Amino acid sequence: MSQRDLVAELRGSRPAAPAEVRERVRLIAASAPAAPRSRFTLRRALVVALPVAAALAAAIVVTRPSHHTTSATAVTADQARVQSAPSAKGFAPSATLHGSVAPEAGAATRLAPQPATGRAQRYGAWLALRVRTPEGVSDGVKRALRIASSLGGYPTSVHASSKSAAASADLSLKVPRANVQIAIERLSGLGTITSEQVDVQDVQAGLNATDRALARLQKRLAILRAQKQTPLVAQQIASITTQVERIQRARAATLRAVHYATINLHLQTKQAAAPAKHENGPLHGLGVLFRWIGIGAVYAFALGAPLVLLVVLGWLVVRTLRRRREDALLSSP
Repeated sequence: MSQRDLVAELRGSRPAAPAEVRERVRLIAASAPAAPRSRFTLRRALVVALPVAAALAAAIVVTRPSHHTTSATAVTADQARVQSAPSAKGFAPSATLHGSVAPEAGAATRLAPQPATGRAQRYGAWLALRVRTPEGVSDGVKRALRIASSLGGYPTSVHASSKSAAASADLSLKVPRANVQIAIERLSGLGTITSEQVDVQDVQAGLNATDRALARLQKRLAILRAQKQTPLVAQQIASITTQVERIQRARAATLRAVHYATINLHLQTKQAAAPAKHENGPLHGLGVLFRWIGIGAVYAFALGAPLVLLVVLGWLVVRTLRRRREDALLSSP
């Protein structure tokens, strides 16, 4: 008989244990100490899961972004600040003035400094005006273009838009620097001034340095031209001539840029007033408290319910498997 046949015969015969042996096994099982109680119970799982869910809900509520924004305080004309580095002659090479001014005559010209005579300066101004009606915005755009043209200037960009009872327009105007104060004064009469900014940058020092560099190159060029014209001298003359032409083009571009001042004009109708806030009653704080408690409860339920359900399912599975093993052990002959 082969080993496979022997195993099949033993499995088919299934010899039964004697009654004395089975009784002795039952007595040993009855006298054995009870199995230690599992530390993982449903009550303990709930005790751990509920505080965790509550903590998560509180963290979400606390870190929720707020939609309230703070309003910036307006800067008056008297609080307009000047950031500059005075030179030996009392001239500010770079200055910035900005602020909100009251709608009074001459306010814009007081804030805008007069360009220095005989110096190259980059002059820029930004003026915001409030206009009563959308038709006033349209008329203001036309008048601003006429003002710039009458002073020898021209527009570089014009953008206007209207929506129901609101309208706005943005213009970028080039005006000769000598007429910039007149232009600002006339443009400020198109509406109520809400804010103004003036930027002045002195570039005369850079032009002076450019002139000194050109003088040195011209002197060097004159010396080379007086020498015997060898291939090396001709090469040096060509190189210096190229440098001179490049510097002269850059200098001319700077002079063209500082000849005109840039004025950016913004026209806009008055924005709709924000709805008035209702006064809170004596029980408003209590209502807010209950509302946040309700929100926290919803978050706790939404986050804790799946966790509790998983714990209960796991406990039921473990309990079912344990009972099946016990039943199988007790029912075996």
